Amino acid sequence: MPKSQIPVLKKNRPKRNTSRKIVFILLFLFVALLAVLFFRSSMSRISEIEITGNVYTSTSELLEKSSLKVGEQFFGTSSSEIIEQLKTDKAISNVTVDKQFPGTIHIKVEEYPTVAYELAADGALKAILASGTSLIVPPNIGVAVEKPILTQWKTDDPLKAKLSEVLATIPNELTTDISEIIPNPTPSFPDQIRIYTKSQFEVITTVSMLPDKVEYLNQVIETERPGKITMLEADTYVPFIADNPEDDVEPGASP
Repeated sequence: MPKSQIPVLKKNRPKRNTSRKIVFILLFLFVALLAVLFFRSSMSRISEIEITGNVYTSTSELLEKSSLKVGEQFFGTSSSEIIEQLKTDKAISNVTVDKQFPGTIHIKVEEYPTVAYELAADGALKAILASGTSLIVPPNIGVAVEKPILTQWKTDDPLKAKLSEVLATIPNELTTDISEIIPNPTPSFPDQIRIYTKSQFEVITTVSMLPDKVEYLNQVIETERPGKITMLEADTYVPFIADNPEDDVEPGASP
């Protein structure tokens, strides 16, 4: 009898896990739907912008520079972008941003210190910051009386900006007696300045030499009578009123 052939059994192929794929697709769609609903809700938008630390720069001006607006997307702008935009203002030296979900952004700015003042053409008092920027002093802001007044300076004079940087490096106790600083350039010293002090001294020096000469200036002011001090390549002092030898003669003594 012929041998009967036994049919070959087919290998069982693993069934695809379609249910897992369906779950993944549904989960993805659910997350996408939540994201759409979130970004359309008020929770994803800026509800409050708080700016502190500004004295001479207005809050509205800083808001405009930051490009932030209430109602815009909270995650639309990063903290680093806000800082970069605000630091384009020459009055701002440092910025910190604290984004608090949901919707609140706290911005703290630090302006360059005030080093001097000047009177504008219309008589308004302007503060000169260490960056060289001049800004109108708001009526509600007190004036630091120990800071000098800059007079006869042109608005765009680069030497004024350099002087502002130099004054920022000098300790306050060494500049409190300086009342006025005037440009006095010469061919030999293009950055020469004339200084008047509250103690009635007249001083000739340069912007570049001032940091090294200011200690000598204070020594003369503390020990000598009012006079003219020259602090250039050599330092000299001449009193306005010359010594009178007769003042040193004792009463009743023969000259």
